[in-house]
This record gives sequence, structure tokens and C-alpha cells, in this order.
Amino acid sequence: MKTIFLVIGKTTDTRIATLCDEYISRIQHYLPFEMQVIPELRNAKNLSQEQQKEQEAELIKKVLLSGDYIVLLDEHGKERRSLDFASWMQKRMTASPRRLVFIVGGPYGFSPLIHKMAQEKISLSQMTFSHQMIRLLFTEQVYRAMTILNGEPYHHE
Repeated sequence: MKTIFLVIGKTTDTRIATLCDEYISRIQHYLPFEMQVIPELRNAKNLSQEQQKEQEAELIKKVLLSGDYIVLLDEHGKERRSLDFASWMQKRMTASPRRLVFIVGGPYGFSPLIHKMAQEKISLSQMTFSHQMIRLLFTEQVYRAMTILNGEPYHHE
């Protein structure tokens, strides 16, 4: 099962980008994983929030394939402890979807269309983080989940 981490816009902070790349490299020792970047909208400041979400939805839809298991990283999603997330990842991997796709929306979240397409929503915290920080936090949690599943000493509890 391939895992895709779909994000909108490049990571402009090179320190965060370097750390994300490090975790992605580590994750790839356990499973096929890649971060795909959808370019930011042009002239976004001339669009309403709803127009931005709709245009981003069209770009997201172009990346998705039939049979994808879609999980939104959303503030209203279910929170999980790291051990629970690892268990959830294991179940998803054995359920054999063609691809497991995690999506971070744009600055205003997701359009109703994308919400309808998703099978699940996950929240990393009740706190608000920048979209760039979410990339780092999420890739670290996927790596942590893989080490938990493989009985490696990265996670302590």
C-alpha cells in the first residue's frame, strides 16, 4: 500500500523542509510514502474563501485515484494518541486500499466536495498550527507509528 501525503503549496521554511525530508526518508524504510505538493492558487487574494476552497478541491481531485482511502487532516477530526495512531495505521495497511491518502487543505480548509470524498478525518491537536508545521508534525507521527509497529525504541511510554 502506497501512502500519499498531499499538501497545498511549497514549504518555504528550509529548516522545516529539511526535517520533513528527513522523516520522509526514514518512513520510506517501512512503507512507500511520498509527499505530493499541489501548487498554491494564483491570484488567491482576488478570490473569496469559498472560491479558493472550490479551486483547491479541483486540484486535489486531479491527484486522487479510484479506490484511494482518503483521510483529511482537519481540526474537527478524531484525535489519537501515538500508540492508537500506530494501531490505526496497521489496520489501514492490512485493509489493502490501493493508496492511503492524507490531505492537508489550504488556508481555509476543505470544500464540501472534499469532505464528502473523505472516509475519515484526523486531528493532530486541538491547537492551531501553521500548514508548514503540520507537515513536520504529521511526518514525525507517521515515522513514530512505524517504529512502534516494528518494536523499535523511538517511542517511550
